[in-house]
Amino acid sequence: MSKYYESPLPSGKNWKLIWNDEFDGDSLDMSKWSFRHHLFHKEYPAYTEEGVAVFDGCLHIQVVKKDGRYCSAQLQTGENYLDRPGEGIWPIAPFSKPKFLHKYGYYECRCRLPRQKGWWAAFWLQSPVIGCSPDPKQSGVEVDIMETFSDYGVISSETVSNNTHWSGYGKDHKSGGLFPVKLQPTDDGFHVFGVEWSRDGYVFYTDGVETNRMTEAVSDVEQFILVTTECDGFRREEPGPTEDLQKLVLPDEFTVDYVRVWDEA
Repeated sequence: MSKYYESPLPSGKNWKLIWNDEFDGDSLDMSKWSFRHHLFHKEYPAYTEEGVAVFDGCLHIQVVKKDGRYCSAQLQTGENYLDRPGEGIWPIAPFSKPKFLHKYGYYECRCRLPRQKGWWAAFWLQSPVIGCSPDPKQSGVEVDIMETFSDYGVISSETVSNNTHWSGYGKDHKSGGLFPVKLQPTDDGFHVFGVEWSRDGYVFYTDGVETNRMTEAVSDVEQFILVTTECDGFRREEPGPTEDLQKLVLPDEFTVDYVRVWDEA
């Protein structure tokens, strides 16, 4: 790891790297990642496999506009039942084999955020069985390590947020609450976002500094990693690009230097 950016790991513990992608090649490593295409069992018009490139030691995700439609990519190391089209009374579709699932540890991403409004980026964890039980220990917790929101629905390149979600995404949905974090300028525009997940809860970090702790609901199941972007406006009752998205000057991109997972040694 000596030639790479040194991770600002939480102090007081010995850490061992167990999984990482430094994006050193010239294409996305499909042994580690797959694309998300569906949202709540339905193919989502704002998701695509296009606009993704790997070069100069980074992953680059850009907004793509084709036939007047805006879309961008979502990458993940596993999937859940919401990722597949399902039919019938219990619309559960078969899973693909996960590429990486893990429980506990320190999860970290170094990245440069999109500059413009109209789309957002996120680094997060999700369970393959989220919502299958009201007990988050059994069904998992969505852990938003970083989303480019300054408030609910307010996209920002200068403020990010941490959050947790559990008990599914319907009427029983619960949330730890959105906690905004104001970013301090860096020389190259990159920031490091991480979470330490233990039996006791989640400790969030930005650029090596603790920003939040959440303990109300803690997953006790293996979860997968997501590095995602999304064009705004397509979750509305009448889906379509927001005014900010239509004003977006292309290209704009989300740049990821690395994703790493550490365990206590």
